[in-house]
Amino acid sequence: MKIDKPKLPRQLTQGNFQMIFMEEDPYLSNLEIDGSIFDEEEIDRVHLSGMVIKNSSFQGTSFRNIDLTDVEFINCDFSNVDMTGASIHRVTFHECKLLGAQLPESRFGNVAFENCLMTMCNFSDSKFEKVIFKESNMKRSDFFNCKLSKVIYDVCDLDDVSFDGTKLKGIDLSTSYFESILVSMEDLKGCIVSEKQALSFAALLGLDIR
Repeated sequence: MKIDKPKLPRQLTQGNFQMIFMEEDPYLSNLEIDGSIFDEEEIDRVHLSGMVIKNSSFQGTSFRNIDLTDVEFINCDFSNVDMTGASIHRVTFHECKLLGAQLPESRFGNVAFENCLMTMCNFSDSKFEKVIFKESNMKRSDFFNCKLSKVIYDVCDLDDVSFDGTKLKGIDLSTSYFESILVSMEDLKGCIVSEKQALSFAALLGLDIR
């Protein structure tokens, strides 16, 4: 599956994330930011567009209702960030840390998470369309009551992930790893799994496989 990549300007101005406090509205665009520290801040309805952000830290910051469009994040730390109600479109996260990140009630379109640490992320009540999770550790993350359309989990660690209330029809889990996940048999219908995974689910049904 191909997703639309961030549409970035040919030339980006060097900047710092603290510049957002200098704006009348919390809006930044057409910038390349490298090495900013923006931890434990609280700023609502931030809008970022046409940006590359590298080697930066946003640990514990509240970005509720953030709007991200055409942004590329590289080696950034979003541990324990609060992005409740986020709108995220044409965005890539490459080698980022999202440990315990809160992203419930959010919308994702044409988004890629590549080689990310995403343990204990909360995505509950969110909508995903054309989203790729690739080679990422997603242990104990929560996809409760989500709507998934054209979503791929490619070689991810999905151990103890919750898909409670989320239909997995057409979703391919076959290349990913898990010993257990939380999902109802009804919501599992149409999910693409490997032979080994199928045996695990059969065991959950109480079947005696010999």
